Amino acid sequence: MWNKPERFYGAGDLHFITCSCYRRQPLLGTTRRRDLFLTVLEQVRRRYRFVVVGYVVMPEHIHLLISEPQEKNPLTVMQALKLGFARRVLAEAKRKRNPAQDRLFDYAPQHIWQKRFYDFNVWTKRKRIEKLRYVHCNPVKRGLVTSPELWKWSSFRAYALGEAGPVKVNDWEVLKMKIRPPAAWNQNRKDVGSVAAHFSKSARSGAPPVSLFNDSKRIAL
Repeated sequence: MWNKPERFYGAGDLHFITCSCYRRQPLLGTTRRRDLFLTVLEQVRRRYRFVVVGYVVMPEHIHLLISEPQEKNPLTVMQALKLGFARRVLAEAKRKRNPAQDRLFDYAPQHIWQKRFYDFNVWTKRKRIEKLRYVHCNPVKRGLVTSPELWKWSSFRAYALGEAGPVKVNDWEVLKMKIRPPAAWNQNRKDVGSVAAHFSKSARSGAPPVSLFNDSKRIAL
């Protein structure tokens, strides 16, 4: 019997969340679906008032680094996010269903998400930067792009280029009545941006991206 995963909420930790599509199918394999997912994520972020520190949308799974929400908890957030996206995809697929015009990744699925998701509490500076690096480098490691800024469905461009994407990143004002952001957050965002810029330069020059993961210098978020 599959044991129910134990969740730890209420300590004000960040949460590194991984959620996979049903049977690891590439149900996020199109530009349209990835765009739709980010639209739903921003809607849920505003509704439950939590901070998105980092994110990436891959063809068959997503990674999020988020705070605990002002309203409810991360479990409720994920239920709303998964349900909101699934309803839109299934409704669209039902309207457009035509066996003669099936296309790769655009077929009408019966399920969108795996039932459970992975949730790792992040409370140290070292883990914050480790998870954020992992999120941003995931498309490069998978061979989807040669440099992280080329994958627009992640928070990398918000850090490296200061770009306002479809999901607002590091909006700590939503928690102003509950908790304060980590100490020296603003200064350390500059440090993260420097790491992001270094990675982009290395990737474009052909240097192996794994060097970032093995860097002995730890940068505090």
